[in-house]
Amino acid sequence: MSSILVLGGAGYIGSHTVYELIAAGENVVVVDNLETGFRKAVHPDAKFYLGDIRDKAFIDSVFEKEEIDGVIHFAANSQVGESMVNPLKYYNNNLCGTEVLLESMVAHGINKIVFSSTAATYGEPDRIPILETDHTVPTNCYGETKLSMEKMFKWTANAHDLRFVSLRYFNACGAHPNGKIGEAHNPETHLIPLILQVPNGKRKYISIFGTDYDTKDGTCVRDYIHVNDLAQAHILAMEYLRNGNESNIFNLGNGVGFTVKEVVETARKVTGHPIPAKEETRRAGDPSTLIASSTKAKEILGWNPKFDDLETIITTAWKWHRNHPNGYEA
Repeated sequence: MSSILVLGGAGYIGSHTVYELIAAGENVVVVDNLETGFRKAVHPDAKFYLGDIRDKAFIDSVFEKEEIDGVIHFAANSQVGESMVNPLKYYNNNLCGTEVLLESMVAHGINKIVFSSTAATYGEPDRIPILETDHTVPTNCYGETKLSMEKMFKWTANAHDLRFVSLRYFNACGAHPNGKIGEAHNPETHLIPLILQVPNGKRKYISIFGTDYDTKDGTCVRDYIHVNDLAQAHILAMEYLRNGNESNIFNLGNGVGFTVKEVVETARKVTGHPIPAKEETRRAGDPSTLIASSTKAKEILGWNPKFDDLETIITTAWKWHRNHPNGYEA
């Protein structure tokens, strides 16, 4: 029986997608270099290969040993700040890695790929909510490399028998309801885990950067999506390609957005901890509101987010962080 290859399947969103694929009865092969992923995050029933997609001999060997039906691609560096001070690292891993991967896919006749992209491809949005047809003018190197990867898929698809789906989204959050896997980044940059470090005794307060934005309470509004809902979208995108559909791009979001203060307040409610907050000046480059429209994904892919209220999202995150204060490290 053929398998789905998940690149970056030991990372945060990748590991949750592997769990959901296996729950759906799929055979799964995982490739990860464990630069930011964790071996413990890989589902025990998945076949694991330790290696780097920039290594053509390695990726060729995986395609030769395994019968791969399609690829889901999470293997990329993804820190916005780091991408601005070390852009060549991002070009090397994100672009060069994808080029090597596509060469190998074309050579082995593997013609379906679902790509984990980002709403950072849009830069400053034309409007809210953001539509797939809006301008893509990234304001950081991370978003630029992801957009370049999308273009690489497009032109490769034009020249070869290849079809792709690119999924653009903002803030992945939460953890698997089973409590076995969750979010573990070092350094941590995402808002919800940073907030939860306060009740976990890892920081004294949470900083709120900017309280004078043109929003309902003056703090930034962001789109938060539960990681299991993202996983389901990647699986639906693979089904869409299996059914012979054309290449496509979809936004994923909850369509509503929550302010930073709302997220902090909900975390206080979930944890029962006062979570002191310190108001600070704005950070450079933070737009006031980022919300993506996922109407197209709902209509075409049949995507239906199950964890779309903030309290549920934070409850699953807190279950993970409370029981794993140091992530996957014992």
